[in-house]
Amino acid sequence: MPRTSSKKGPTNSAASSTVDLFRAASGKAASKELERIDQLFHSYANISSGMIDPEGIETLCSDLEVDHTDVRILMLAWKMRAEKQGYFTLDEWRRGLKALRADTILKLKKALPELEKEVRRTSNFVDFYSYAFRYCLTEEKQKSIDIESISVLLDLVLGPHFQPQVDALVQYLKTQIDYKVINMDQWMGFYRFCNEISFPDLSNYDSDLAWPLVLDNFVDWMRDKQG
Repeated sequence: MPRTSSKKGPTNSAASSTVDLFRAASGKAASKELERIDQLFHSYANISSGMIDPEGIETLCSDLEVDHTDVRILMLAWKMRAEKQGYFTLDEWRRGLKALRADTILKLKKALPELEKEVRRTSNFVDFYSYAFRYCLTEEKQKSIDIESISVLLDLVLGPHFQPQVDALVQYLKTQIDYKVINMDQWMGFYRFCNEISFPDLSNYDSDLAWPLVLDNFVDWMRDKQG
């Protein structure tokens, strides 16, 4: 009876060594990437606080060639899950830049258009929209934002999607006298209103549904204007 060939493929130990080498190379590359991300952070960070502060963010914006009021800076803060307005910690910076695969200012600049597309997806936008409100709560235990600031934020975050609605809402907020501040529930109501309500005819707005009172008042104001 003919003997079967005893020739075998690579041994388990050889295959294992290849995997180990691959893992080591990947780990080394990731370590180098993190090192460059950290170096970039420290080029903007305040030495005494160990954080990127408002001055550092202004310099970052200058290098990215975007204005510090550009919505993409808010999107970058969202990607980092930054907690304090105008400040980035090292952990937040690492989280955001690793996710964007950006370890140089040029890569970060090139990542911004993709980040914008990511935020604009419906599945992400609601989270970004609510984050924008929380990010602007600058004082401890603060739960609401003044009308002037909320008007700017509405235009920045919702304006690109719903400009006519935002223009009318901002005009109303700046002329009414009943509300000095806006809370999270009202803020989320603005987004729902823009998404669901036919504008400018408001034909499907039903005040018996669970809308914040500020929106009932806005709709009354709009209908009075329309005669």
